[in-house]
Amino acid sequence: MSKPDNVKPAALVEGFGVAAFGAHIFRVEIPAAAKGNVTIIEDYGLKGGENGIPPREPRVVLPRRFWSAIAETARKDFVTRLKAKKLAAPRWTVGDNKVDRMLGKELCVLAWAAEQANSVDECKGIAAKWAALKPEERWWLFRQTVADAGLPDDKDAGWRKALYFALSSAKTGDKKSRSIRPPEDGQTTLQMF
Repeated sequence: MSKPDNVKPAALVEGFGVAAFGAHIFRVEIPAAAKGNVTIIEDYGLKGGENGIPPREPRVVLPRRFWSAIAETARKDFVTRLKAKKLAAPRWTVGDNKVDRMLGKELCVLAWAAEQANSVDECKGIAAKWAALKPEERWWLFRQTVADAGLPDDKDAGWRKALYFALSSAKTGDKKSRSIRPPEDGQTTLQMF
């Protein structure tokens, strides 16, 4: 019985599911310094630089302590899925970590939510909620966020900020209760004009 054409030998795959040289991938750059920031970069591969596509685009810069709080949750999720495809189970290492394009999108969603956190414990809570999302939900969140606020300086904009509130236990700060019904003040009469 022969292998299907879409199955790649594990020896040709590096990092977190990266199978082809020059492919569109993500890179997680982890510095050797314990206090250095971790940078997640979208690398467009061989298509980068053509037709206005940048060769590489940083997506998020995350403090090392927050990265350490979310990294293992992401790794376990990715490894489970890679093992199901009979691929190696990598670990995060100091330096350049290659990540499959779709897994990289999911990782950005997690990192964008964690960058707003106030503590390591809050990051762990965010990671737990992220783990409960389906991959398709994470891809959709990436697409919505990157269209509006996908660069490191967009930290406090639109969907990027919304991810934090969606995946954390934080409140938006609005203490007013909102009601869709008007307050009842006795009899209500409806008027045509």
